[in-house]
Amino acid sequence: MDLDALSGIIAYKHTGESVMTVTAAVDRITIKNQLTELCDLQLSGQVSFATGRSSMEISCQIARAPKGGAETAPGDVLLTCTFTMVSLDPATKNPVAIAPLQIESPDEQAIYDLGEKNYQAKKALASVALRKTSPNAEEGSLIHKMWLKQLDYQDSSTPTNKPAKVIYMESTRLHSAQIMQPQYRNRHNFMIFGGYLLKQTFELAFSCAASFSHTRPTFLSLDPSTFQNPVPVGSVLYLTATVAYTDKQPATANSDDNSHNPVGRPTEEGQEKGEEAFSRVQVRVDSKVRNVEHGETKPTGQFNYTFLVKKDVEVMPRTYSEFMIWTDARRRAQRVDASLGSCGAGQRHGQRQRTEQSVTE
Repeated sequence: MDLDALSGIIAYKHTGESVMTVTAAVDRITIKNQLTELCDLQLSGQVSFATGRSSMEISCQIARAPKGGAETAPGDVLLTCTFTMVSLDPATKNPVAIAPLQIESPDEQAIYDLGEKNYQAKKALASVALRKTSPNAEEGSLIHKMWLKQLDYQDSSTPTNKPAKVIYMESTRLHSAQIMQPQYRNRHNFMIFGGYLLKQTFELAFSCAASFSHTRPTFLSLDPSTFQNPVPVGSVLYLTATVAYTDKQPATANSDDNSHNPVGRPTEEGQEKGEEAFSRVQVRVDSKVRNVEHGETKPTGQFNYTFLVKKDVEVMPRTYSEFMIWTDARRRAQRVDASLGSCGAGQRHGQRQRTEQSVTE
């Protein structure tokens, strides 16, 4: 909630008070380093991309508060995230143009270029979404193998028994329903604050990962997530959390130096020592809102959380809809792997091969 509020403050500092600014999307929240002590925290951010249209990208971070006005060290950065904010006319609720960023230094140019890269990447992903295109050949082959495997699990005439670590996707779902109260509204009108919605979806996703794995999950990241429709005060918010994708991770190395391995991510060293395996669990939370009379229903957003659990578990889809959820989540996991500099390309490829082999054999 604090990060969303900070993004709003930064957005208004750029646009002024004459417009209404709303959160359109959370592009990513990533844990960089562990917080291992009680200390003061510093929240900071800036507009990192704005072309003069209605939207802007806000980049934020949480770090240990530096002492004596010193610069924040990279090892003190605990979390980074980016929000997409949109400016609207307060009367008509239509998008309004805002001032573009003025670049004044090479460092600012580098930040702007990264924001532009993120913007173009989102447009490219939208063009290949599963609602617009069918799965590719590799994905189609994996889906077919998994479908055959789950048929074997249900056929009493075959010797194949479903392993205890394999859990059907339909069995992982958790639901919640809440009446939206006025203390959580935003500053402009009687719509619920986006940061509060993020808090509720995270708590349900955490509970879903915990009930699925029977362990305490460790949060890794919030993947790109969107707000589709506002949530009015007095409406009923329905949330559904589903384990969308899992992959096996090698064990974490026992090392006191965690600067290159935030939150104890699995490493090849741990795998070579034969230590216990971990699983990465991606949870998708779908939200919809209904008025009290339940006469109208609207989708309000989709949120994608990734956790690490100390257990070897796998999720198995059964219906076509579930296979599409699994495929979309697998694509997200692949994009995360490609963006993580701490994990080598060979290791990432090996992890995907082991996971795909385990769910199809």
